[in-house]
Amino acid sequence: MTARWLIAITLSASLGCDRSGSLGGPGAAGPRFDEVTAAVGLDESAERWPDGQYRIPEISPGGIALFDFDEDGDLDIYQVRHPPPPAPEAPAPNRLFRQETGGRLIEVAGAAGLADPGYGNGAALGDVDEDGDLDVFVANLGADALYRNDGGAFSDVTARSGIQDAEWSSSAAFFDYDRDGDLDLYVSRYLVDDPARVCTPRLGGPRDYCGPSRYQGVPDSLFRNEGGGVFTDVTRAAGIADLRPGFGIVCADFSGDGWADIFVANDMQPNSLYVNQKNGAFIDRALELGVAVSGAGRPQACMGVAAGDVNGDGRLDIFVTNLVDQTNTLYVSTEGPSGVSFVDRSATSGLGAPSLPFTSWGCGLHDFDLDGDLDVAAANGRIARADVRPGADSGPFWDLYCEPNQFFLNQGGGRFREASREGGGFTARVEVTRALAFGDIDRDGDIDLVSATVGGRLRVYKTRGPAPGRHWLAVRALTGKRDALGAFVAIEAGGVKQLRAILSAYSFQCAQEPVAHFGLGAAARVERIEVLWPDGKRERFAVTGVDRAVTLRQGEGEAGEPH
Repeated sequence: MTARWLIAITLSASLGCDRSGSLGGPGAAGPRFDEVTAAVGLDESAERWPDGQYRIPEISPGGIALFDFDEDGDLDIYQVRHPPPPAPEAPAPNRLFRQETGGRLIEVAGAAGLADPGYGNGAALGDVDEDGDLDVFVANLGADALYRNDGGAFSDVTARSGIQDAEWSSSAAFFDYDRDGDLDLYVSRYLVDDPARVCTPRLGGPRDYCGPSRYQGVPDSLFRNEGGGVFTDVTRAAGIADLRPGFGIVCADFSGDGWADIFVANDMQPNSLYVNQKNGAFIDRALELGVAVSGAGRPQACMGVAAGDVNGDGRLDIFVTNLVDQTNTLYVSTEGPSGVSFVDRSATSGLGAPSLPFTSWGCGLHDFDLDGDLDVAAANGRIARADVRPGADSGPFWDLYCEPNQFFLNQGGGRFREASREGGGFTARVEVTRALAFGDIDRDGDIDLVSATVGGRLRVYKTRGPAPGRHWLAVRALTGKRDALGAFVAIEAGGVKQLRAILSAYSFQCAQEPVAHFGLGAAARVERIEVLWPDGKRERFAVTGVDRAVTLRQGEGEAGEPH
């Protein structure tokens, strides 16, 4: 299990202090998200999105990548776009917004080479050629694309990369599944599109969007990096064969053996948890380990996914967003005689009942109030028409699908309360939101949000600065020149232990800066910090000071016992 490698830090479910208040300190009021979309220069006067044509591809995209493309120290926004419903074959070039001094966002002409014209869905970030900058994969309905970063300008290297699929790709993730030092790629595929399909929810009722059961599924894809960003399709050889409609994806060590696994949120079919067999192959153990279906034994309409240690026991838990009347699902990791498994704690955590009236998509587990535990933000919007909610203002067609977003504060030990008031502008908006990306946009130490609607409207929400007396630490972990995707970072501060994973691909069709972010509460120093690297090596580092970002490089710490 993940906790085993923390011999020196000794993470356990018994933390030796009261999680509900030990790190709180002064300024215990929750965060409030302020919408700053117009203030940062994004267009607020865009025309209304045209009415939908009831084609299933138009109801789910498109994604966001939040990263520092030009390496000037701040986060920029890459928007994956799709064409308007009446013209599904029209080009829809993706957009890139550079953050300037003072926080203004300026659109980059031609998206610096990233203006992919496809029917965009998601994006993934990773340094596939190990030259020190982040390359971009775009998941499309149709041909996908890989773009190499050449110092802030991008080149389409799809043809030479070996990635030649032309299916309906939803989300993607870079990770090193074979521990050979370079980044491999997993792509979740959704369905075979059928434009002629017509669905009505009731006999004689109005037309609406079809569910996935009316379509043929397609298998996901796994590509092994052979070096330098050239890939080989190893899907079948690796045992990836299920024809399930895949949406969100996260790659991390869920089984606790030190090797990266793959969790895929599947729409109205059992989820997949491909456990790494350490020989290039995977076995789907989702049902056995408790994450295939809900606690009631039913498949759900799983869309977004996030992973994090919500109860402070040193293991990764999994949060999945779902359809109205299903509840969002929290799978909490447990350890028994046979190893790690998961239990549905949606009801007892407080996350279940408040999510019943909503359909949720993008999501994240982050410590927004810097008290030492992980909170939840979720982006909402229907796929079936219903009564118009107060505050909806997206036009007569899309108003039928609008919902407010949701925010939950962790009260300690993985028990949550809905916090609409603290959600501020984020929970006040009533739209058809899909993508939700996370990062410290203004570099003030807390996590901000960027969302996108079905109609391509970007919104930026900044968290009000850290409350007085609360501290933080942001950790970037590098192996060679690239981010160590899949690494685990553990710290001890104020007598409390915390675990974070270095992840970029999570939420829904999104990619974000791969940084482990810790809220420290009143703790003004970090006693210990340790990294379990993706290759199984472990190192301990000394950290001086808090309220800052640090970079840890593999090989520069004090070596520990390998996993």
